[in-house]
Amino acid sequence: MIQIERVYHHLEPHDSEGARFLVERLWPRGIKKTHLKLDGWLKDVAPSTELRKWYGHEPARWEEFQRRYAQELREHREALAPLVEAARRGDVTLLFSARDEDHNSAVVLKAHLERGLRPARRRSRQHPTVH
Repeated sequence: MIQIERVYHHLEPHDSEGARFLVERLWPRGIKKTHLKLDGWLKDVAPSTELRKWYGHEPARWEEFQRRYAQELREHREALAPLVEAARRGDVTLLFSARDEDHNSAVVLKAHLERGLRPARRRSRQHPTVH
């Protein structure tokens, strides 16, 4: 299971969180690096600086932000490898710092990862052959 949590609410890990990754390009304000328990800080999975600045957490730009960020993720699949590996082993928590808990890059990243980890559906059912 992949879950997302605001970093300011979860400095200490809980048993149900699994591997914890900060998925922000910038370190969260007001948090000392020694106070945040992480399995990794994955700056390269965060939106580019240009995209982050363009979005600026403007709700009117949310749909376009999702599209652009998903494109960046497709172009940088190698950066997702630690998250994919951790998710295949168990639970993963993506930590973000945005105030808006419903419209942030971790929401898009989680959906992207879940789509990629979903088993491929069988295109046709195989029926046993009767002789």
